[in-house]
Amino acid sequence: MVENTVKLADGNELPLVGFGTYLIGTQELMDSTIKTAFDAGYRLIDTAQLYRNEDLLGQSLINLQIPRDQVFITSKVAEISQGYDQTIESIDDSLKRLQTNYLDLLLVHWPVHKYFFETWRALEQLKADGKVKSIGVSNFSMAHLELLQTQAKEMPVVNQVELHPFLNQRPLVKFDKENKIVTQAWSPLGRGVVLDNEMLAKMASHHHVSVAQLILKWDLQNGVAVIPKSKTPERIQENYQLDFELSEDECGMIDLLNRNQRTGEDPELVYELGKQYKVHH
Repeated sequence: MVENTVKLADGNELPLVGFGTYLIGTQELMDSTIKTAFDAGYRLIDTAQLYRNEDLLGQSLINLQIPRDQVFITSKVAEISQGYDQTIESIDDSLKRLQTNYLDLLLVHWPVHKYFFETWRALEQLKADGKVKSIGVSNFSMAHLELLQTQAKEMPVVNQVELHPFLNQRPLVKFDKENKIVTQAWSPLGRGVVLDNEMLAKMASHHHVSVAQLILKWDLQNGVAVIPKSKTPERIQENYQLDFELSEDECGMIDLLNRNQRTGEDPELVYELGKQYKVHH
């Protein structure tokens, strides 16, 4: 790994490869995966109110005796916690669960029409109060960011979105970059849908890496930060070992796989409905 971090617009450093904790639901599993990830070199750990595991993560850091200043913790405000007062109360609760007095990064998990501006105002306040160091958003489209720009005192420094070879989000990544927002990919492996692609398999074997490693490297070379999730120790370690280079041609070939195919929900519908809906495949 040549570059481990990227400088955010607010001056803070964001680790480029982080560890996602979605679906890690027991203390035992949290302890073992966080230990594996930390030992492998990961420093960013991504959780959310919605994952219902902030308390497990907080306890793991204590159990493993990992000093708080050695990790970068991201959490996200759930739809049900949105609104000005609710957001602030919910983050006080998150900090208790995580057994810490600050978050490195707080994101609005999904845009919600009803509380769009007041939730962001709460994040600006939490940052001013020192409870969070950086503020950002998740699942925001260009239109949501432009709307936010009309009232925000400060803009998000991160936009965490679904992004993988079948949904490469090139226009959004470009827009984010122009606005000094770092794009971070959740589900960078497309929840597995891209892992059995033949062309990717060929390219990966040419570099003696896994398809997952290939995709993560493609993200990094496109200026996109990643938070791969895995419960398998070998995979957790492998996903951090990205010290190889892809040529411009190879990156271009991966770009051609784009078909604007989501595995998750459509941010515009969540914005309108005010909640997530189930996606049927």
